[in-house]
Amino acid sequence: MERFSLNQWTTRYWPLPDLVAGCVAAGVAGVGLWREPVAEHGLARTAKLVRDAGLTVTSLCRGGFFQLPDAIAENRRAIEEAAELGAPALALVSGGLPEGSRDLDGARRRVADALGELAPYAGECGVRLALEPLHPMYCSDRCVVSTLDQALDLAAPHPAELVGVMVDTYHLWWDPNAYAAIARAGAEERIALFQVADWTTPLPEGVLTGRGMLGDGCVELRRFRTAVDEAGYTGPIEVEIFNDDLWAMPGAEALSLCLARFAEHVT
Repeated sequence: MERFSLNQWTTRYWPLPDLVAGCVAAGVAGVGLWREPVAEHGLARTAKLVRDAGLTVTSLCRGGFFQLPDAIAENRRAIEEAAELGAPALALVSGGLPEGSRDLDGARRRVADALGELAPYAGECGVRLALEPLHPMYCSDRCVVSTLDQALDLAAPHPAELVGVMVDTYHLWWDPNAYAAIARAGAEERIALFQVADWTTPLPEGVLTGRGMLGDGCVELRRFRTAVDEAGYTGPIEVEIFNDDLWAMPGAEALSLCLARFAEHVT
């Protein structure tokens, strides 16, 4: 359980000071933070809050969205924020197609170009870029990187300590090559973070809030955990669940449920 980390979006409406206090009370040592609530609370105040509480920031979410015109400048800011928070990894969601475009190959080249611009700066700041593949249903508008192998190919030109990949069960469970790609990621020392959520059907409208509580769906969560362990990853395991029912719970109750399901289905 010492590897458990609560991703802030799992308890989306839990105020940051309460989330920090709740994690301390529950014996949770790690939190994955999001830029929007951090900005609302204040970057420096957030860094002090988590530091004084003895919590480890396991990641900052998120950078990427390279189809936007100001993407490079915005991602440099995200890198700086991760550095101030002490987050070792900045999650990158690549972004989808530019408005009106059908050029998927061009969008993927844009991701490669952006990594080339950002990786050296991330290294200067002591932050690792963690490229996250998303389920193919998000390809058009959110993420043109759909498989772990694609993410690894994009990371390959850069030192592993600067550009890694994220393994997220919700996004990768469907891929018949997922476990071979996890082994490859381990051999290349590219696994920057491991996140868990389940896949349930039918998906809700909008699908963004369709992640299932651990154990409620069809993902072989423990098999994924074993695979990343065998690939040499020993870092935190973030529970990241976007779910309206979970968000409606009191934060402490949602965290308690996550901890129980994590013990039952992941460890």
